[in-house]
Amino acid sequence: MQVPLYQAKAEFFRMLGHPVRIRVLELLQNGPVPVRDLLTEIDIEPSSLSQQLAVLRRSGIIVSIRDGSTVSYALAGGDVADLLRAARRILTELLVGRNELLEDLRQADA
Repeated sequence: MQVPLYQAKAEFFRMLGHPVRIRVLELLQNGPVPVRDLLTEIDIEPSSLSQQLAVLRRSGIIVSIRDGSTVSYALAGGDVADLLRAARRILTELLVGRNELLEDLRQADA
């Protein structure tokens, strides 16, 4: 039985719904990053990062690259970076709208 598209989308967004996963994806936007650099940037326990990388890898959104003893990760495709940029634009618009509302409320109190 095929999963409805809306359900597949919901599962996709649920997979993205963790701050560490989002941060990893942000860090990978400019190309492959070694695990040691991800650990430095994110500042979490190696086991926790490993779990989050496994979720992203199983979903097919990132790939691992081994070069000798160094393991790096990269985005599997450019669409993820586009999605993160779109999310940033949407959040910016939402925050601008809230700032305008806040200003209107302040002026109403004056």
